[in-house]
Amino acid sequence: MGFAISFRSDHPSAEPVRALWRQVEGFEDAPSMALLGYPPHVTLAIYDDDAVGEELVKDALERAGRDLKALTLTFDAIRIFEGSPMVLWASPQPCTALSHAHEAIHATVGPAYCRPHYRPGAWVPHCTLGMRIGKDRADAARSFAVSFQGVIDVTFDVLDCVAVPSLAPVESRRLP
Repeated sequence: MGFAISFRSDHPSAEPVRALWRQVEGFEDAPSMALLGYPPHVTLAIYDDDAVGEELVKDALERAGRDLKALTLTFDAIRIFEGSPMVLWASPQPCTALSHAHEAIHATVGPAYCRPHYRPGAWVPHCTLGMRIGKDRADAARSFAVSFQGVIDVTFDVLDCVAVPSLAPVESRRLP
């Protein structure tokens, strides 16, 4: 069992992200984000290694959340992680509090235990919109991403730790 630490939005401002999920479903073989059953989020770290115990990730969550208030992130572009399958994601404008939370987690749990894409220096803050875009719909998905001209402000009001892959709750901290 592993763990993921994320900022999660239970706030009504996340509805535009859910609307984008519904649009992106048209490019997928199955609606990945709806099937995930987890609110819009920005993942800070994922640990697959059993060497990272529950108490350590709870400590990381506590350290990252210390004196932290709810974050409002502004998403102004849709980007692509190329691959098979392709992934579409909303790109947030830089946010110091988001970066500091990421740093605090990795100061508590060594980066070597984290999935490589979430480690310091490699992490790209993002809110996933769709994870199952096949080659047959890739061009249409690229056109959709390039044509996006919106700005979405989303309040992330929970710092969350879940077990992976089940997404069973481990610890949550509601942010004022």
